[in-house]
This record gives sequence, C-alpha cells and structure tokens, in this order.
Amino acid sequence: MARPVNEQRREDLLDATVAYVIKQGIGQLSWRQAAADLDVSPTTLVHRFGSKEQMIQAVLARLRERTFVDVGARTGTERSLATAARASWERAADPERWAETRLFFEVYGHALQDPQTFADFLEHVVADWKADLIDAQGRRADPATAEREATLVVATIRGLLLDLLTTGDRQRLDAAAEAFLTNLVATASGGPR
Repeated sequence: MARPVNEQRREDLLDATVAYVIKQGIGQLSWRQAAADLDVSPTTLVHRFGSKEQMIQAVLARLRERTFVDVGARTGTERSLATAARASWERAADPERWAETRLFFEVYGHALQDPQTFADFLEHVVADWKADLIDAQGRRADPATAEREATLVVATIRGLLLDLLTTGDRQRLDAAAEAFLTNLVATASGGPR
C-alpha cells in the first residue's frame, strides 16, 4: 500500500523552492544543487515536480498566486483601476521584493528566447494581470476602454520597475509612478488623460 501524500510537506517544499529560486535565479539553476541546498534528494524533487522545467513553472505559479493575494489585500474594499495599479506598484517596487522582481524579468527574458519551454509563463504574464485590472474597473466599464487602460497600466508599471531595477533611482521612479497613478485617479474621476 502506498504511503499517503503529505500535502503540507509538499506545500512546504514548494515554498522553500520558491525562496531558493528567487535567491538563485534560473540561469544557472541546477537540479542536483537545488536538491542539496533544499536538503532533499533529487528523487524527492522529481516526485514533487517532475522536471526542472516543471519546478520552475510551479514556482512561477506560486509567485503569481502570492502576488494576486498580496495586491488584493493592499487594494482593500475600495477596488478600482487606480487602487489596483497602486497596490501592484507598491508591492513590486518594495525593496524587499526586488529579488522576486529581478527573477520575473529574468524569466521574461528566457521566455522570449525560448517560448516553447516557457509557454505557461507567456500565457499568463500579461493576460492574468490585465484581466484583474479589467475586473477592477467594474462591470459598467466599456470593454474596449477597460482593456486599453489595463494594458497601459501593465506596460507602464513594468517599464517603471525595469528602470528602477536598472538604475536604483528610487526618488525619480517613485515620482514618475506617483504622477502616473495620480493621473489614473483623475481620469477615473472624469479628468483629462
């Protein structure tokens, strides 16, 4: 009779793997070294994830899940495009999240070079966030306008984050983000774009 799966242990291993991959990145990720550093056998990783590529997919899925939970908590009950955008910026621009944000851009680069291996990432990287931002605009929003606004938020915040990670110029990027976010509030209130 097979031993029952300990779901908590599986979740703990996934969370430890997420922390490991955030710290190490994926460029030089070694299956055997990951197992050693996580204090498990390579066989345990195979049983849990299947392959290194599937492990990376699981890590990225967990990070997506965490991001949406964190942004939702930061947005609170006053959910709008502007509050969702602000929550997204504040979370990703938090210096404590920079390793996670660097991993995101590292994976993005790999995905553009090898879209077949990173198909799941590419399927979700824009669509999920865009859908969430469309939803934040409410059911009364014009669908075409809501999609355009969501696209603008995704592209702008990702560009600001890339600049922040590249230059470290926190003051300039926070000021630019604040101007963008203030404009979103004004636009939502009927002001000019």
